[in-house]
Amino acid sequence: MKAEYINPFVQASFSVLEMVLGNRPSQGALAVQPSTFASEQCNVVCGITGQVQGQVIYGMSLMTADKIASTMLGQSIKTFDALAASALGELGNMISGNAMQMLSELGWECDITPPTVMRGSNVKITTIAVPAIVIPLKLEQGDLFITVGLQGRK
Repeated sequence: MKAEYINPFVQASFSVLEMVLGNRPSQGALAVQPSTFASEQCNVVCGITGQVQGQVIYGMSLMTADKIASTMLGQSIKTFDALAASALGELGNMISGNAMQMLSELGWECDITPPTVMRGSNVKITTIAVPAIVIPLKLEQGDLFITVGLQGRK
């Protein structure tokens, strides 16, 4: 996978997370992930279409998901409901949308699909034979793992 596909997601993540959550994340070492992998307990999946295609998955623990949603909504989440899921979906949309703008500036025309929020244990997500890069981020709310599985359109 090309670094020019990954860097916009790193930059967009730092910008959006700092703006929305009020704290700057710290980044761990990037890691290569096989095309099929076990996911986190809560995942926001955004599809990418156009000249660059694939998936971006924002994964986190249930506790981190509740803390992020609580911060975004300005109130404590007691039960994860549609409003909390909407907040997390919007976070995925914001990061992905900013990354799409950066990819566009590099000459790659692409778009994102509406986000899907999945919660549960033992969920497996596949990037369909596209190796993925995992960007681990540490936030005050917990760990966020951004898995980017993209390839140029053939």
